[in-house]
Amino acid sequence: MKKTLTTIILAGFITLLTATFGFAEYAATGAENFPYFHLGALIIGGLTIISLRRKYQKIYMTEAMGAFALYTVMVAISTAPVVEVIRTIVG
Repeated sequence: MKKTLTTIILAGFITLLTATFGFAEYAATGAENFPYFHLGALIIGGLTIISLRRKYQKIYMTEAMGAFALYTVMVAISTAPVVEVIRTIVG
């Protein structure tokens, strides 16, 4: 029961971060320039982390949440709006 409950909580956290990423990118770029590849990469990464968490019991839920949060930041940094902001700050 505990394994199922932690998987549900982890899946909810991953869904929340993915939805937040999707909303932020839609607000920043609009529908015509939406980064579907990045959204797909987040979905596949989330499924991979959930799968690893279910297979290996020694991975703590907070570790899995932290890993996905860092992965989300990494994917977000490589999108066009963030690259443009970094380019204006540096240049």
